[in-house]
Amino acid sequence: MFCEKVIELIRELHRMSDGQLPAFNEDGLRQVLQEMEALYEQNQSDVQEAKSEARTELIPSIKLRHCCLLRNQRCVIAYLYDRLLRIRALRWECGSVLPANVRFHMCAEELQWFSQYKKSLASFMRSLGGGEGLDITQDIKPPKSLYIEVRCLKDHGEFEIDDGTVILLKKNSQHFLPRWKCEQLIRQGVLEHVVS
Repeated sequence: MFCEKVIELIRELHRMSDGQLPAFNEDGLRQVLQEMEALYEQNQSDVQEAKSEARTELIPSIKLRHCCLLRNQRCVIAYLYDRLLRIRALRWECGSVLPANVRFHMCAEELQWFSQYKKSLASFMRSLGGGEGLDITQDIKPPKSLYIEVRCLKDHGEFEIDDGTVILLKKNSQHFLPRWKCEQLIRQGVLEHVVS
């Protein structure tokens, strides 16, 4: 039946929760594109036959195949666009370095797109703040206080804050640090915010 393979691609994305990125289904995408090519070639031959021999009974099947082509096209674009939105969201959640398991699920073109997006975002952030730059990825939610208490979940090594103080981040140690310096480490899973 027409359009079944592309619907399976969409269902695959729908099964995953919003924060997750399923593996790029190159084989499924290739099968959809082959189906589209076959539909297009069949339509071309039927159109030629309908024109030359005035066979109007071919018009409904030509229209059906054309609608299937358009549906496949819309679904493929939706599949790729949804993946890009998820990758863009990962840049804001995980930072400029994606975890290895996420990178494994991306195709080469998506990795290239992520790299370009990362560069564009960095260039925009450098242009803010009167030439000094402003990291707009730090505070996703407005902070209630400037300092927070954090617990170190794994050994991270030395961590320097603005006043030059160097703090050793060892597993299970607790610290009272500036929020904006900790946000990235919290997202990476190095620190956790201790809520009293």
